[in-house]
Amino acid sequence: MTIQMLCAFTIAFLFVTAFGKWYIPWLEKEKAGQEIKAQLVQHSGKSGTPTMGGVMFILGEILVCLTLGFPGMLQGHFEHIFVLLFALVFGAIGLLDDSQKIRKRQNLGLSTRAKFLLQLVAALIFLFLMIRMGFLHTALYLPLSGKTVLVPPVLFYVFAVFVIVGTVNAVNITDGVDGLATGTSIPVFLFFVLVSFAWGREYLQLGLFASAMVGGLMGFLVYNFNPAKVFMGDTGSLFLGGAIAAMAFAYDIPLILIPLCVMFIIETLSDILQVGYFKMTHGKRIFRMAPFHHHLELGGWTGRKWKEKEIFVLYTGVSLLCMVFSFLIVFERF
Repeated sequence: MTIQMLCAFTIAFLFVTAFGKWYIPWLEKEKAGQEIKAQLVQHSGKSGTPTMGGVMFILGEILVCLTLGFPGMLQGHFEHIFVLLFALVFGAIGLLDDSQKIRKRQNLGLSTRAKFLLQLVAALIFLFLMIRMGFLHTALYLPLSGKTVLVPPVLFYVFAVFVIVGTVNAVNITDGVDGLATGTSIPVFLFFVLVSFAWGREYLQLGLFASAMVGGLMGFLVYNFNPAKVFMGDTGSLFLGGAIAAMAFAYDIPLILIPLCVMFIIETLSDILQVGYFKMTHGKRIFRMAPFHHHLELGGWTGRKWKEKEIFVLYTGVSLLCMVFSFLIVFERF
């Protein structure tokens, strides 16, 4: 199991780093550049940086799932394929969004309503299939208490859809500083790797998926770390969000996303609070700019402007601590 996990990590890492040497110049040639919002003056110099880099680690993930995951598929284990297909649907939504942004030469792609409806349909179909095929049950495991609580099917669907769509958009919102969504996501997938080791070979297929994501994201970080040579785009961030949400449900521990994804939650809440407070007070703001990483960039409440690398270290460091805490409260479940 250890060797298979290491192979998944290594194959994904090597593929992404090698593929990026060809793919990024191709994006530049095709003028697939990211347009920067006018409000983000501090990032104006990044306009034109290639986007849709998420394709790199998505292809790395597909490669691992179809090769190292194939023996398990022959034995009837398709859990990782369900997670992959679900994440790919969200990645496709992101790809469509990125394509429209490139075509229009602006930072606006699909409308908010269109993206939400597509995400909602994808989440409902995934949940229906997972429950119908016996991979998921309408019950919630409570990590701190170790108990499982039965939930009425309708309420479970509402809860699950909220978690999935919320997670997908939280990762998307976090992708606003070089390497930020990448660095914040790596500990999340590393958590799932550790859980697979702790829970045994029954979770090998999901562990391969998680290991490949860690390797792929680390390979992508070679190009995405400040100063970024490529952005993951909505293609990558929506795929990541879909994969994280699907993994949480595949392991049957969706509530673990609360302690595990603290930084994603902070990003989302800062955006919601900013908009709500702005409307309530007719123009006043809680943060200099939302989401929270832009607030830090512009001086926060102290006046000290954080550099992108410092924000990356902060978010990745906190995410690592959350990973350790989350693992400690679930590793003895089985």
